[in-house]
Amino acid sequence: MRIEPATLEDLPQLVDLVMALFEIEEDFQPDRDVQEKGLRLILEQPSRGRIFVVRTDYQIVGMVNLLFTISTAMGGFVLLMEDVIIHPDHRGQGFGTQLLEYVIEFARKKDFKRITLLTDEISAESQRFFQKLGFRHSHMIPMRLTF
Repeated sequence: MRIEPATLEDLPQLVDLVMALFEIEEDFQPDRDVQEKGLRLILEQPSRGRIFVVRTDYQIVGMVNLLFTISTAMGGFVLLMEDVIIHPDHRGQGFGTQLLEYVIEFARKKDFKRITLLTDEISAESQRFFQKLGFRHSHMIPMRLTF
């Protein structure tokens, strides 16, 4: 198992993972073409973000999407972390923890000031996972305007 940046060649497997994630999300409707377009935009514009994958010799078993932005509150660059998923057949083996520890170390080395993520309100298991790694609830709540 290794963690590394995703490439355009990984796109079909990344789309499969995101589709699986969105099938269990209440806020999103899976759409293969839309998800592929979004992933491709990140992969083709590394100045805007990164996708890291957990890779075995045969397949990608997990991924995380990091988007770069600037926070005036923090006075520097911050990460928006999305699409954290480990394939169901590979959960409970420590891959998710290793992936998030990799992301945290990446953020520290690159001097990002904060990592923000959205997780399912109804998924206590997901919230416990992120809390175990040091993430805490914010007093801010997400709001959305979709076009």
